[in-house]
Amino acid sequence: MSAPSPLAPGDVIERALERAKRAGADAADAVLVESEALEARVRGEEIDFVTQAREHTLGIRALVGGAAGFRSAITSTSDLSPEAVDRMAEETVALARATAEDPDAGIPEEGFAEDLPDLALFDAADRGVAVEARIEDARRAESAARAADARIANSEGSTVGSDFSHIVYGNSAGFLGQYDAASHSLYSEPIARANGSMQRDYWLTVARRLADLEEPGAVGRRAAERATRRLGGRRIPTCAVPVIFDPMTAPSLLGHLASCVNGYTVYREASFLAGRLHETVASSLVTVIDDGRRPGGLGSKPFDGEGLPTRRNVLVEKGRLDTYLLDSYAARKLGLRSTGSAARSAGSAPSAAPTNLWLQPGARTLEELIADTDRGLLVTELIGMGFNPVTGDYSRGAAGLWIEDGEIRYPVEEITIAGNLGEMLTAIDAVGSDLLWLGRIASPSLRVAEMMVAGT
Repeated sequence: MSAPSPLAPGDVIERALERAKRAGADAADAVLVESEALEARVRGEEIDFVTQAREHTLGIRALVGGAAGFRSAITSTSDLSPEAVDRMAEETVALARATAEDPDAGIPEEGFAEDLPDLALFDAADRGVAVEARIEDARRAESAARAADARIANSEGSTVGSDFSHIVYGNSAGFLGQYDAASHSLYSEPIARANGSMQRDYWLTVARRLADLEEPGAVGRRAAERATRRLGGRRIPTCAVPVIFDPMTAPSLLGHLASCVNGYTVYREASFLAGRLHETVASSLVTVIDDGRRPGGLGSKPFDGEGLPTRRNVLVEKGRLDTYLLDSYAARKLGLRSTGSAARSAGSAPSAAPTNLWLQPGARTLEELIADTDRGLLVTELIGMGFNPVTGDYSRGAAGLWIEDGEIRYPVEEITIAGNLGEMLTAIDAVGSDLLWLGRIASPSLRVAEMMVAGT
């Protein structure tokens, strides 16, 4: 990695913008990401690996006006010396001049974030936690998983991770903002064996602050419980039954929904939800929210990838599609306004993406949803990719637990669940209370009234 820049992060951004303008850019923006990362894994009694990395990357976007719109280009570099920044800015403008004009390209014209609230994204004390202490967390999770049940025969290991980031963004319209963020995790994946059957499963905890992580022993025990309950899995005859997605698998459905309400997918007419704003697209039990300012949220940030303030967006309210996820480019394409949803890495153009996306929970527990299901499937793992956003067709490999007379009877495996996402959203007839945040997309348990389950 190159030597640290003699310039402060904000000065790097301002220099890049000034040099781009001097080279002929009509507009420009730049983002600087500085990060430190730690990852370590313990397997059995041994430390499998420990990795630590530091990096910084500057991304510059230059826009040169033409008769039919802006020409644009993006470059990135890890060399933050003043000379390298100057050269990169000039080269970015030169590249922009060689691209096609786009009438919808450009940075936002106004409305940049003025308030940068403390969103609890970082605890400075966590930087002082020793690597050995994090490895000890992995050891405790690994030991707890192996001690939880005699059938835990091995493991894929228990892994800890910490990432600290400093993000600075500025543009030629006068916005300059920066913030610190962190993310910490602990993951355990034991292997269970009994009567010739061998299964693996996992549990994890993720948070912005180390103090908010689940206790390591509890992570290991929960992972062991999930692994052992899969022993003796059976295949079942093909049938159409209610399907419950648990809080580990339900977020994948929201991820598919998010891809279908992404402004880029919509304006390209590559989504079955294109042109359906303000229509009913789901059950009245379905309210989906994306909020970039949720305190401590794993996707929270005070401003988006274009300097606009993040905000709370209700995408679906009681089944009605109320908005798409939009950055300024997708908004121009659709004749709408940005929802503050621009995401950007240092080396890429802004695009629309969710921040903290969740399904509003209901009042019933997962146990109550199971008790209310005479015969059906509780999905605990999804396998492979099988979703077409254009049509909504959905098909995934799955594993889970079979329900009879409102009780869990046995584990099932080697099955496929299939349907259409539009029909599945409409057929959601129960939403649980167990909202679980393990990433930027979260959901409580939910039940789809009927899906096809393909087995033997």
